[in-house]
Amino acid sequence: MEVEEMDYSSEKKQAGENCVVCGQEKVAGIHLYTSFICTECEKTMIHTETSDPNYKFFVHQLRKVTKPEIYS
Repeated sequence: MEVEEMDYSSEKKQAGENCVVCGQEKVAGIHLYTSFICTECEKTMIHTETSDPNYKFFVHQLRKVTKPEIYS
């Protein structure tokens, strides 16, 4: 009887993660504490002026990012 090992890390990379800003499942992006921000949202946020109506949306979405507590 043969047993096949599964590589869960590559499976997760292919599946992607949900972006905290747009809510879509994406593969490429950055992690901010325990949240994921996709590359597209990151680039859009960087180039958004504070006078742009989308700025408030980004601020609202980024409030979902929470700093993990440190237990010692």
